[in-house]
Amino acid sequence: MDTMRDRLAPVLSRLLDEDPRVAVVLAEIGKDGFTEALRRHPDRVINVGIREQLLVGAGAGLALTGMRPVLHTFASFLVERPFEQVKLDLGHQGVGAVLVSAAASYDWPAGGYTHMAPGDVALLDTLDGWTVHVPGHPDEAGTLLRHAVAAGDDKVYVRLSLQSNAQGRPVDGGRFLPVREGRSGVVVAVGPLLDTVLTATEGLDVTVLYATTVRPFDAAALRRATAEAGADVVLVEPYLAGTSTAAANDALADVPHRVLGLGVGRAELRRYGQAAEHTAAHGLDARTLRERISGFLGGGTTA
Repeated sequence: MDTMRDRLAPVLSRLLDEDPRVAVVLAEIGKDGFTEALRRHPDRVINVGIREQLLVGAGAGLALTGMRPVLHTFASFLVERPFEQVKLDLGHQGVGAVLVSAAASYDWPAGGYTHMAPGDVALLDTLDGWTVHVPGHPDEAGTLLRHAVAAGDDKVYVRLSLQSNAQGRPVDGGRFLPVREGRSGVVVAVGPLLDTVLTATEGLDVTVLYATTVRPFDAAALRRATAEAGADVVLVEPYLAGTSTAAANDALADVPHRVLGLGVGRAELRRYGQAAEHTAAHGLDARTLRERISGFLGGGTTA
């Protein structure tokens, strides 16, 4: 199966052909996928080199002229390194862009901590008005990329990962999808962690919601689910643990509830290893998730 990032250049190349407002801005990474698109649209495929602050600044400049810029590089270089430009050049100036990242939290451990970004979504949460998509499958990545580009002049972040679920689902760029129904609590599985969560909760009497758009947070879906399954909620996110805890608490502010946020830990893992070893070390493997979820929700099983 191809990866989410494999879908990036084909989808954006088609959008460049279809919409004269679309521009793609790169910082060296990923340029090989746009060779043909650059030939066809030399004025709308721009490589600024390894200059990530300029990447965002150039995108904001294009947006000020009425273009719909799509910016791409690794998450740590797209959100963390040029954060001031994201905050000011886009947010302060009131213009939008589509930021599409790669490498997720720890997809390339050999790159070291400079190429890891478990805090990217939490960092964007400090800013107003961002939509955040976290696809869990290449098909969903293609769909959400198109949603992002078509979203007027909004500020949108699309978080791509090498980790993937086995099959794509009919995502719509907004709602959480109910995947399993139960009566002893709600588990929200974000993006590529759905399959692992389904394995971890097999036989447990819990509702599982699938989230591929986490900002805005689908408070209505969580409220509906907790009305049926009880107001204990576990969030399983492929980035910094607890990133969406406040959003879940806000959604349930008027009812007694408990929230457990699971995700990537704050401690830096200084050995490269493999991505699967990082997953296990952060407690995001199926066995550990089952222990933590059943321990929090009481371990009830389906009849």
